[in-house]
Amino acid sequence: MVSQLNVPLRAIVLVCSLKPSPAPSSSALIAEHLTKELRGADVECELIRCVDHAIAPGVETDMGRGDEWPGLRHKVLDADILVVSTPIWLGHPSSVAQRVLERLDAELSNTDDSGTPAMVGKVAIVSVVGNEDGAHKVIADTFQALNDIGYTIPAQGSTYWTGAAMQTTDYNDLDEVPEQVAATTAAAARNAVHLARALKARTYPPYEP
Repeated sequence: MVSQLNVPLRAIVLVCSLKPSPAPSSSALIAEHLTKELRGADVECELIRCVDHAIAPGVETDMGRGDEWPGLRHKVLDADILVVSTPIWLGHPSSVAQRVLERLDAELSNTDDSGTPAMVGKVAIVSVVGNEDGAHKVIADTFQALNDIGYTIPAQGSTYWTGAAMQTTDYNDLDEVPEQVAATTAAAARNAVHLARALKARTYPPYEP
């Protein structure tokens, strides 16, 4: 078996803010904090703000002219760890996050010779921010979709921050990250790296015909 400690890993971080760059984004900021933890564990990371790209609606790998998802898809396929970072809007993941998940649905039919979907053996974690309640629901909805697609979810594989209900303070307005949030972010990254290295060393058995 390959030593888990020496297995190189790559992570793709999909920020699903509704705000295009360079606007400040709490979803981007908490994703950057996760990315810092991942890089500290020798994981190569790339952070992408999805709204900066023309991701067409649909459930195919390529929706045709003008669709920029195929280029992003290759980055997702090359990554061992996927991070989805989303704000809470109306109690749900953002529309951008939903569109990303719908495009990932196409990977269920992207299988190897044994019928195993491409994302089986890869790890996914989620970060959520908002100034309203609903973080657990958003995480649960996103995790369910990612698990359906084939991703493996590590123990305590999420981090979140929510401000006081019906107030305007955002995550990127904070003078410092609350200690418990920072610890949760670090744990999510640490557990994702451990699981990804374990799966790289010995992945799931092939699907039976």
